[in-house]
Amino acid sequence: MNAGKTTTLLQSSHNYAERGMNPLLLKPLIDNREGQAFIRSRIGLEAEAHIFEKEENLFQKVDRHHQSTTLHCVLVDEAQFLTREQVVQLGEIVDQLGIPVLCYGLRTDFLGELFEGSRFLLAWADELREIKTVCHCGSKATMTVRLNEEGKPLQAGEQIQIGGNESYVSMCRRHFKSSIGLLKS
Repeated sequence: MNAGKTTTLLQSSHNYAERGMNPLLLKPLIDNREGQAFIRSRIGLEAEAHIFEKEENLFQKVDRHHQSTTLHCVLVDEAQFLTREQVVQLGEIVDQLGIPVLCYGLRTDFLGELFEGSRFLLAWADELREIKTVCHCGSKATMTVRLNEEGKPLQAGEQIQIGGNESYVSMCRRHFKSSIGLLKS
């Protein structure tokens, strides 16, 4: 949260387009905060995106687009929501179609557990790059805490709850553990 993942994705898309290349932006249907067909950053940048569903075959989706318009890159927002099968399909886009795929998303949920998409991206990706943000103490933030309506950290709940700054805050490991009651004295 607040590391600039979506801003970086949109900058990458802009860089490809500026050079006359065609990026394909993909966004999971589950993330409906910004309207279905757009990816928007908190700082106001936006671009049209193609929505995909949990059961959708991303290799087939990209291949169909590539048949009509040569694609030079595939950019995936909120990649933590990918399925294992979709991560494998993204690898096939790289291996069979020769199109680079860049995925942007969270590693873990508000309890420090890996998302399915993140788990398989960590295992299958050719390269990993961390986009850093900071905790309120100034240390590197590596965890995300979900807040209730009163702004208090939650210690249980469904893994997926779509939200932004009103629901989540980035923290360092020490403050994350303290906020969810894991810090040993």
